[in-house]
Amino acid sequence: MFNYIWHTFFFDPVYNALVFFIDVLPNGDVGLAIIATVLLVKTILLPLSIKAVKTQKVMREIEPKLKEIKEKYKDDRQQQAQAMMEVYKEAGMNPLASIALVFIQIPIIIALYFSVYSGGGIALPAINLDILYSFIMDPGTQVSMNFLGLTDITERSILLALGAGITQYIHVTLTMPTPPPKVDGAAPNLKEDFARNMHMQMKYVMPILITFVAYSISAAIALYFFVSNVVSIAQEYYIRKHR
Repeated sequence: MFNYIWHTFFFDPVYNALVFFIDVLPNGDVGLAIIATVLLVKTILLPLSIKAVKTQKVMREIEPKLKEIKEKYKDDRQQQAQAMMEVYKEAGMNPLASIALVFIQIPIIIALYFSVYSGGGIALPAINLDILYSFIMDPGTQVSMNFLGLTDITERSILLALGAGITQYIHVTLTMPTPPPKVDGAAPNLKEDFARNMHMQMKYVMPILITFVAYSISAAIALYFFVSNVVSIAQEYYIRKHR
C-alpha cells in the first residue's frame, strides 16, 4: 500500500514532470527542470497556499481576541478551547492549513531527491522508461546535470544553500507574528515564553537548519528550497496587497 501511494502520488509524478521539462527546456537542463517542477507544484498547491497565507494573516488580526480568551478562561481549558474555535469559525479560517501545506511538500522533496540522486538506481541522467507516462517523451541522451552550465545539480552548492537559508529567513519574518516582548519584573508566563522561544527558533534556527540541510544533500534540494521560498514570498506580498 505504501509503495503504491508513494509511486502514484509522489515519486512518479515528480519524476515524469522532471523528464517532461528536461525534454522541452533548453539543453535538457535538469536545474531548469527542477525550477519548472517547483512552479508546477506551487501552482497545484496554490489554493492551499493561499488559504495558509490568509490563515497566517487572520491569525495576526485575531491574536488580541485569542489573548483575551486565554486570560478570561485560564482556569477552564475546555471553555477556552471552545471560545477559541468560535473565533476561528467567525474568522473563516482553518488553523491547520499551514501545517498541511508543510506536510504535503515533505514527500515531494524526498521524491525530487531520489529523482536526481545518483545512488537511487532510477535517477537522472538515466531515463527509466518503465515509469514514464505514455504522453511523456523520452529526451534520450540530452540530459544535463549542470545547472546553467555552472553547477552540478547532484553536488553541493554553498551559494544555492545560502540562497535557500536567506529566503527562508525572509519568508518566516513576513509570515510569523511577533510575540510580545518580555517585560522586566513581570511574573513568568510559560505560554508567552514558549511563543518567544518558538519565534526565535523559526526565525533564526530554521534558516540555519535549511541552509545546512540544503548544502549537505545536494544543489537540487537547495534549488527546490530557494525557488519554493521565493514563490511563497511573492504569494505573501500578492495576497497582502489584494486581500
